[in-house]
Amino acid sequence: MYLPYGPFRTYGSFKKWLRSFCLGKDPFFYAIYSKRYEQFCGMASYLRITPEHGSIEVGHINYSPILQNTVEGTETMYLMMKNAFEDLGNRRYEWKCNNLNSTSKNAAKRLGFKFEGVFRQMFIFKERNRDTAWFAIIDKEWKKLKKGYLKFFKISNFDKNYKQIKKLRFE
Repeated sequence: MYLPYGPFRTYGSFKKWLRSFCLGKDPFFYAIYSKRYEQFCGMASYLRITPEHGSIEVGHINYSPILQNTVEGTETMYLMMKNAFEDLGNRRYEWKCNNLNSTSKNAAKRLGFKFEGVFRQMFIFKERNRDTAWFAIIDKEWKKLKKGYLKFFKISNFDKNYKQIKKLRFE
């Protein structure tokens, strides 16, 4: 609903879009695989990749219902964040979304992103104005956030059904 493409009426139209949009270097897409369900259940990408400034954005996040609101979904975002800072050497990790998309804005905040403002009338998608909410994490914040993630991911924080006992927190 908030992305500039889709919904796709057929698998064929989705596959055509994948081939035309998802095989380049920017955006650079990842398919998300669930070991628990033994199937692919989402995708996400890096985009606006600017190594000369040490900045990268995460976006085009599409989770199937089996991945939404799960530890696996959180782990996916953690692994992409960790890669962006520790392996790719970025200073800034961005998250942008339609300002009307409260679910995405809440996810960004829960994952440790800080709200930076709204770019008004940034785009027109699907014949509608889009105001874009901007969030970011910078390298100076990563160490503290990583500790919170590692504490959250401890086996002792989950019951036998993979339900978290304590929420993700950054103290």
